[in-house]
Amino acid sequence: FNKFFVMKFIFVLFFLPLLSLAQGNNASVSTSKAIAFINSLSEDQKTKMVSPFNDPSRYLWHYVPGSMLGRTGYSLKDLNEVQKKLFYELLQVHLSEQGYAKAQDIMNYEYLLKELEPNNPHRIPENYFISVYGNPEKETSWGWKITGHHITLNFTIVKNEIAFAPLFWGIYPAEVKDGPKKGVRLLKEEEDLGFELIKALTPEQKMKAIFELQAFKDIVTTNAAEVNPLKQVGIAAKELTQTQQALLNKLISTYLITMPPIIAKKRIDKLMKEDANTMRFGWAGDTEYGKPHYYRVQGKTFLIEFDNTQNDANHIHAVWRDFYGDFGLDLIKEHYQSSIH
Repeated sequence: FNKFFVMKFIFVLFFLPLLSLAQGNNASVSTSKAIAFINSLSEDQKTKMVSPFNDPSRYLWHYVPGSMLGRTGYSLKDLNEVQKKLFYELLQVHLSEQGYAKAQDIMNYEYLLKELEPNNPHRIPENYFISVYGNPEKETSWGWKITGHHITLNFTIVKNEIAFAPLFWGIYPAEVKDGPKKGVRLLKEEEDLGFELIKALTPEQKMKAIFELQAFKDIVTTNAAEVNPLKQVGIAAKELTQTQQALLNKLISTYLITMPPIIAKKRIDKLMKEDANTMRFGWAGDTEYGKPHYYRVQGKTFLIEFDNTQNDANHIHAVWRDFYGDFGLDLIKEHYQSSIH
């Protein structure tokens, strides 16, 4: 192993309970839950929600409120209670326990925003749009997504293999300043571990890690359908001490642990093979909490972006992208290469 993965036990310890469940979260369960949900829909609902697998809208997503930008699919708020129950069962099998709780927290925050901004017409709880692509009952390649304010989750299933990216989480306010929920923070670990790592660097290391003095106004990749590796900036993982490497691993793990266990395990396997020469941690903006800041972690196959600049640095956007596996494109390519068409 190269120097960076001397610290691989951090991943193993962090994921030990999760990895033991990895075989229990599989595509067959995913498919059965999807079929049950789809079968609960009316024909009109199916027309709006279900599209062919190769429909171009599969690659469209955003994280602004659904009322600000048109979405394909059918809104969660317009489902009946039985359908909502079946949808949440579908969502639950596609996330880890931590990921499912995070998704519910973010979606429920819309009720808080409605209280904080009662005159804002875009504060509409449950205004998240669900789309299904392909027929999980008859086709081996299908997918689904949910997209809306501060959450986008994309899932692709190809011959019993599951892909999960792009993955986007956001929250506003990141820290509740007033009222009965004062002090509540969501996406706390993603933010605090970033600060912990940048503060753990020596002055010389910080000169390499901090590549911009002013934070970006948003994540750089925004809602792009396709993302290529960004310019290599920041400090290379090989230049970190073992303690600093452990912090970087914990930061990456904070994103991985929200994913389905079986996917998280595959991610860890890939990370074990990452070259420490190519994995980098970069920072832009201030290094003090409450002031605009941004970081990214980029490896050979993946990119993490975290941004907290809007609303006086109290509005977080965070994303995980796969350079070759967003929307399951790696699985689809592998499937076509191994099949006769």
